[in-house]
Amino acid sequence: MSTASEFRHLVRVSGKDLDGNKKVIIALSDLKGVGYSFANVITKNLSLDPRVRLGTLSEDQVKDIEKAIQTLTKGSLPQWYYNRRNDPESGETKQLMGSDLDFVQKNDIEDERNIQSWKGVRHGLGLKVRGQRTRTTGRKGRTVGVRKASLIAAAKAAATAKEEK
Repeated sequence: MSTASEFRHLVRVSGKDLDGNKKVIIALSDLKGVGYSFANVITKNLSLDPRVRLGTLSEDQVKDIEKAIQTLTKGSLPQWYYNRRNDPESGETKQLMGSDLDFVQKNDIEDERNIQSWKGVRHGLGLKVRGQRTRTTGRKGRTVGVRKASLIAAAKAAATAKEEK
């Protein structure tokens, strides 16, 4: 058992190793599905000092954090705090974390593709989805445009060397 005076560089919370050198809010926001404001609510509910480092917390405090994450995902906060509002399948509001969040996002994109909505078509083509401009950004592959002067000089030198032979 570790005590509060013993510093731990790695702290395991909800199945992920977090950096013990980071402050509590920042370290909790490293969990997938937990943002800064959600982590702030967790620390306020547990009356923890948000400026303290995660590695200085006792084992009991870390267990309390895990319990708080599980209970807060059940719906005790305002609806806008959660990352999955009005789920299309169940209609409920919930907080998704970790691989559940990845799975649901992939399913949502696949549903958009299947109904062939504009967003689904854009996802399928690998283009930007939310109305961003694509004339100059979002390109894949080689860059198009100005060539470096050193490359031009090297190509000219190679061409003149071939002509001399």
